[in-house]
This record gives sequence, structure tokens and C-alpha cells, in this order.
Amino acid sequence: MSLSFSPYDYEFHNDPYPVYARLRAEAPVYRNDELDFWALSRYDDVLAGFRDHAAFSNANGVMIERSMWTPDASRFLSFLAMDPPDHTAMRGLISRAFTPRRVAALEPRIREIAGRYIDAAVDRGSFDFMTDLAAALPLDVISELIGVPEADRAQVRKMVDQMLHREEDMRDVPPAAMEAGMFVTEYYLSLIAARRRAPAEDLISALLDAGTVGTQLTDAELVAFLFLLVGAGSETTTHLLGSAWYWAWRNPAQRSAAFGGNITGWIEETLRYDSPAQIVARMAARDLDLPGGRIPAGSQVLLLPGSANRDDRVFPGPDAYDLGRDTSKLISFGSGRHFCLGSPLGRLEAKAALELLVARVRPDYEIDPDGISRVHSVNVRGFASLPTAVTPR
Repeated sequence: MSLSFSPYDYEFHNDPYPVYARLRAEAPVYRNDELDFWALSRYDDVLAGFRDHAAFSNANGVMIERSMWTPDASRFLSFLAMDPPDHTAMRGLISRAFTPRRVAALEPRIREIAGRYIDAAVDRGSFDFMTDLAAALPLDVISELIGVPEADRAQVRKMVDQMLHREEDMRDVPPAAMEAGMFVTEYYLSLIAARRRAPAEDLISALLDAGTVGTQLTDAELVAFLFLLVGAGSETTTHLLGSAWYWAWRNPAQRSAAFGGNITGWIEETLRYDSPAQIVARMAARDLDLPGGRIPAGSQVLLLPGSANRDDRVFPGPDAYDLGRDTSKLISFGSGRHFCLGSPLGRLEAKAALELLVARVRPDYEIDPDGISRVHSVNVRGFASLPTAVTPR
């Protein structure tokens, strides 16, 4: 059977790992003529793609949809769609406001928000883990971080969900998503204007203040960063939580380890085993001569961290879900200059939610297999629905 890889294939979304294994073995430098992309699947090649910005450019962004793969991608992806020196300057400016201390200070509030959703779900006994917890928590935390009033959060969450939704035609952004994006843009612009008039204790105010020691961020640059934060920050954490819950259920011995207190291992092994971010794009900045072939300059190159994290050259027995393994080399958040700035926040949210769940419910929870559904996306992997029944401790 000939090897075929399309990020739009629903069967691939359901289980990409056999395809990845064949790519690593048979076509580590894979070419799809119909969709006009190349793909790198082995760990060393993906790592080089993340780290070598002189060879693998971010100038067209990281998303493969037609309208998102553009030299103007920084309008909605901020510094993620830039190369040095622009990337260095923009990331440095934002880093002055989006600090580890600011993220760490959110922990009590994250636990409060997570506890509210978990208590409501546990009191019902049966709930959808994705819609009732995993999708709601990250967006509320980001709203808390940037200063969205609580009264507005449900509407903002609804619009962001619509903005990120892809099902029917994954090759482009659907009209409903574009309309939702316009709503969110206008809302964030109004929030920025309010903070320019009256700063508060939130990230938008801190970003405005960071610009006072250098080049000030424009409204458009601020909105682009907020879009990046809400998109990359919410989806990945949502799917990290869902996959952790699902794979622990599927692996009772590992569930016992998780409920026995190995929360860090639960998070890190899930990030490796079923990475939320499966595919990111780069542009070949020059002709690239790789052991498996030559990629011409200007080509779209898909880096496959979901495959790299299953490469047995780096992770022995990669298809086993093992909370005790060494995950220090996982590249679920990228590597190098574009290492995910929000990774500490995502890990903190997951830790808070999973610790609270372990404290509140018995480990013999059940997921209804007939109600499970996956999202269909060219970039991320995760669940749309995980119907769960729990017994309180």
C-alpha cells in the first residue's frame, strides 16, 4: 500500500501514529504534490526545523490554511510569524510583561476557577469533560490574565470557540470563524482603549507599560498577541487536559500512578504521547539538502512534533503510555527561539485542574466510549466530547 499523508484526512485525525511511523521509516522527507507541501517526521529533523530559523522561516506563519499562510501572518500570530530581528524585538518586549512571576501569581485564581467547574461537574456525577471543564477553564484563565470582566467572559468564550472552530473545509477559514474573529478584535480593541485611559492589574496594562521603556506596541500588535495567546494558549491546554483524562482511563496502571500523585508525569507523558500541537508549518528560507531529499527554497514545510515525540530513536517503546519515562526531550512546545512562551501557563493550568480532580473523585471514573468524538483540525489533536461519570471521594 502506497504511503499517503494528508493533514485533512479524518482517518488520520482519528489515529495519526501509524502514518507517522511509516513516514519516519519510509519517507522522512515526504512530498505531497497535490497539496504542495513537504513534511519532516523524525525527531532530529523536526528539532532542527524548530531551532534553525535561518533555514526554516516563520515569515509566513505556522498554519497551513490558505488564508493563514501569508507574509501578513504576523497580523494575527504576532511574533510567532516573524524571524529575527523583528521576532527578537517583539518577543523581548512582550516577555517583559508576560513574566514567569505574573504567571505564577495566577495559581490561586486558576485553582479557584478550576475548582468551580470541577465542583459543579462532580456534583452532577455525569458530565462532558471537554465542554464542562477542559474547554472552559483555559479561556477563563486567559480572560482573567488579560483583564476581561467576568460578566463578558461567557460571550468572549463563545466567540473564541467559533473563531477557532474548523470542521467542514479545513483548508481555509470559514465565514463564521471570520465573523467571530471580527467580534473578538473589536472587543479587544475596546479593552485596550480602556486600559490606555485607566491602567489596571492585568496583562494588557503590563504590555502597555512595557512599551514605555522602548518601542510602544500599537493596538494592532497588541490584538495580534492577544489572538496568539487565546488561540495557542487555550486550544493546547484544552486538549492536553482531555488527552490526559482519556489516556489515563485507557491505561489503568498509569491511572493509578496519576491518582497516586504523579501529576507531573501525567502531564509530561501526555504531552509526549499525544501532543496537542501535532503539525506546525515553516517556509524553507533556502534550498535544504536533507538526507532524505532536497527541499526547494520557498516551500511550505510541515514539522510534525506529534511524530517526533514517538520516534524510537529518542523515546524507547514510544507507543506505550508510561508516566515513569524520561520525557526531558519532548518537543511538544517547540524549541529554540520560538519555544512556546505560554508553556508555563499551560502546565500550571493542567497541574491545578488534575490535582483538584484527583482530590475530588475516585480513580474508577468511566468514559462512555459511544459518546467520544474528536476535533478535526490540521494543527491540533484532541477531543470534542468525553462523556464522563465520576464518584466523589
